[in-house]
Amino acid sequence: MPSMAETADTAPTADKKQDRKAAKLARQIGAFAGKHGGAEGQLAHIGQAGTRIVLVGTDGAWGDLVAPTYAVAELAAERAGLTLHEEFDGEFAARVKTGPYEWTRMAGIQLGGPANPAA
Repeated sequence: MPSMAETADTAPTADKKQDRKAAKLARQIGAFAGKHGGAEGQLAHIGQAGTRIVLVGTDGAWGDLVAPTYAVAELAAERAGLTLHEEFDGEFAARVKTGPYEWTRMAGIQLGGPANPAA
C-alpha cells in the first residue's frame, strides 16, 4: 500500500489543478498584453460559471477570459503582472475601442444589425 506522501505526490489535487489553470490563464493574459502594448483588467463574478477577467490593451483592444473561481482569476492576474481595477468605471471603459461589429451586435435588430442568437 502506498504511503500518504506517495499518494499526495502522484494524485492530482484540486490545488494543483487550480494552479495549472491559473498558469494557463496567466500565459493567455501575457499573450494578450504582448499583442496590445500592455493590458489592464478587471475581475467580475459571473455566478456558477466563475469569474470573468476583462482585459483592455493599451491600444484599446479588449477581450476576456473566464476562470473557474475568483481566487484562480486573482492568482492568474498576479502571475501575469496585470494591473486590476476595482470596477469597470467610466475612465477605464473609455479606453476600450469598439468597431462596427460591436456596435451592430450591441444594437441587434433595433438598428438593422444582426440579431443576437436565441439562447
